[in-house]
Amino acid sequence: MKLMAVDLGDARTGLAACDRLEMLAAPLGVIQERRADRLLEQVANAVREFEIERVVIGHPVNMNGSAGDRAQKAEAFADQLRAKTGIEVVLWDERSTTVSAHQILNETDTRGKRRKAVVDEVAATLILESYMAYRRNHPEG
Repeated sequence: MKLMAVDLGDARTGLAACDRLEMLAAPLGVIQERRADRLLEQVANAVREFEIERVVIGHPVNMNGSAGDRAQKAEAFADQLRAKTGIEVVLWDERSTTVSAHQILNETDTRGKRRKAVVDEVAATLILESYMAYRRNHPEG
């Protein structure tokens, strides 16, 4: 199944996708958009362009599991994307994903403008890899 992950941000939103066999997750890029309606349209366009069958949206719940403002924003975006595309959209716990993305970029010595440009797509790739690992261990999921 072709999956796409979305790491929502206020100014930049990272995208990643995998192949139909769910073997390899790869970054698709970053959408730089602050307006929610335009962002929704661009993500829906990516769903169509890449023939995505399910979207995984990073769900930034608090460390105690509660849903703050950012988590509620992700939930609302998931509902809107589901309605716009007609495909399944799932929320996936993304706690510590951005921290892990920064660690990876530190290890690869990615700094400055380049770092800012890729951190969101790296985070989306990590979200997707986590979801794919879950699906390998839970085939019904």
